[in-house]
Amino acid sequence: MLGSRAAGFARGLRSVALASLPGWRGRSFALARATGAPHGGDLQPSACPGPRGRQLSLSAAAVVNSAPRPLQPYLRLMRLDKPIGTWLLYLPCTWSIGLAAEPGCFPDWYMLSLFGTGAILMRGAGCTINDMWDQDYDKKVTRTASRPIAAGDISTFQSFVFLGGQLTLALGVLLCLNYYSIALGAGSLLLVITYPLMKRITYWPQLALGLTFNWGALLGWSAIKGSCDPSVCLPLYFSGVMWTLIYDTIYAHQDKRDDVLIGLKSTALRFGENTKLWLSGFSVAMLGALSLVGVNSGQTAPYYAALGAVGAHLTHQKWGLKILPRLVL
Repeated sequence: MLGSRAAGFARGLRSVALASLPGWRGRSFALARATGAPHGGDLQPSACPGPRGRQLSLSAAAVVNSAPRPLQPYLRLMRLDKPIGTWLLYLPCTWSIGLAAEPGCFPDWYMLSLFGTGAILMRGAGCTINDMWDQDYDKKVTRTASRPIAAGDISTFQSFVFLGGQLTLALGVLLCLNYYSIALGAGSLLLVITYPLMKRITYWPQLALGLTFNWGALLGWSAIKGSCDPSVCLPLYFSGVMWTLIYDTIYAHQDKRDDVLIGLKSTALRFGENTKLWLSGFSVAMLGALSLVGVNSGQTAPYYAALGAVGAHLTHQKWGLKILPRLVL
C-alpha cells in the first residue's frame, strides 16, 4: 500500500512541478517511482484483443514482456518494466533546463531529449550496480528475490559487462554537452557507485539517494548556460534532495520488516512512528528552497501558484499515510 501511495505521490507531484517551469505553464504533464516508487508509472490504454486472444498493452511491463526472451532479464535489470524511477531521475533535469530557458521561451527540446536518454541509461546503470552489490540481500527479501541477478538469470560477470555498455553509452550522451557539464556529470559517478552501500552503514540511505538522483538539477542548468548559478542551482538541488527524502522514506516503509531481519537501515526505521513529522519538515524545506529558486530566477505568479498546488498535494499525501507501529521482532 505504501509503495502505491509513493507512486501516486510521484505522479501527482510531477504534474504540478512541471507546470511551474518557464514555457510549461498551463500544460498538464499527466504521465505515469520513485520514483517511486517503482511499482507505478505504467500507461494503461484500453485493451484490445491480440492475434492470439491476448490483450495488447502499451505498459512498460508489457513492452518488456514482449521483447525477445534473452533480452528480458537485461531490460528488467535496468528496471525498464518499472519506469517511475527513470522519471524521478529525469524530472530534476527538466526543472533545471526549464528554469534556464529564456523568459517566454520553451525549454530546449534537444537538451530535454538528450537528458531523457541519459536518465534511462544512468538509471539502468544505477540499478545494475545496486543489484550487483545487493544480490545476497535481494535473495532474502520477497519483493526483490526475482531480480535477475538474485534469481540467477544473469551472472555477476554478465551484469558487469552490461554495466560497462550502459556507462559507455551514457558517456556518449555526456560528451554532447559543454566541457563544464562533462566535468560536472563525471563527478556524479562516485555517488552512483556508492549510494547502494549506504543502507549498510547509515539510517540515511535516502539522503544518499537524493544527492545522486537530483544531480540533474545542477547539470541541466550548466548544459544550457555553460556553468552553474549557485543562487538558483543549489536551492533547486536541495529541494530535489528533500523531495527524494519524502517519497523514498514512504517507499521504505514497505521493507521495514525485511530490513530489520537482514540488518539493513533506512529512514523509515530511523523515523518510525514520527515519520509524518519528519515528512512535514522535509516538505517545508522543499517548498522554502523552491520559493528561493523562484525569487532568484525571477519567476512570476504561475510559478508560485504551482508551488501552492505542490504544498497542498504534499499535505494530502502525508495525512493519507498509514504508518504501522514500531516493529517488535
